[in-house]
Amino acid sequence: MPYSVLKLDDVSIFQDKNMILNNVNLDVKEGDFVYLIGKTGSGKSSLLKTLYGDLGLTNGKGKIVGFDLATLKDRDIPFLRRKLGIIFQDFKLLNDRSVNGNLAFVLKATGWKDRKKIQDKIEGVLSKVNMQTKGHKYPHELSGGEQQRVAIARALLNDPELILADEPTGNLDPQTSMEVMEVLQELNRKGNTIFMATHDYALILKYPSKTLKCEDSKVFEVVQRKN
Repeated sequence: MPYSVLKLDDVSIFQDKNMILNNVNLDVKEGDFVYLIGKTGSGKSSLLKTLYGDLGLTNGKGKIVGFDLATLKDRDIPFLRRKLGIIFQDFKLLNDRSVNGNLAFVLKATGWKDRKKIQDKIEGVLSKVNMQTKGHKYPHELSGGEQQRVAIARALLNDPELILADEPTGNLDPQTSMEVMEVLQELNRKGNTIFMATHDYALILKYPSKTLKCEDSKVFEVVQRKN
């Protein structure tokens, strides 16, 4: 039986004192690919921020990759994030260093010291996203799709138990979005668990999977109609 890498029970999510989402229940099992959809402002990003420790959980129960979100301390957050792979819409690459430099920076920041192991790890994650020949390039020399592939590679560096993707195709054209989705689909086929916020319904139709929707302060599963 796959175990739950993410489980929320009767969770309410607040930003300042405003309730964004109420009575959220969800269960993401190891190996799942789950979409989170909803209009801008419906609470998708607030939910993801709660999952990676940017927003505190004050109401309800939440566990993610072995961490209790309700009792999470500031000092625990870096350790939580090492077990998560987080992919953002705007890539968040460091422009003053190469692709290899970006990835090495993350590894060194999380305690890696051995040069050979660092290089091997970088080559390994870049090959997973078909970017193994681009390690010497700087972000400004890459297309948007290539930058997002690097961002996915960065999310894989510490072998995460769960990948959280916040609108990973939001800044990309339709063709590039499909290429990035193919990368995510392949990672999922190889066992990575992915929880992805998106408003790109065309992608969901092309790559159907379990879909949750944020609407009217609630999160509920939507069943995709077969054509």
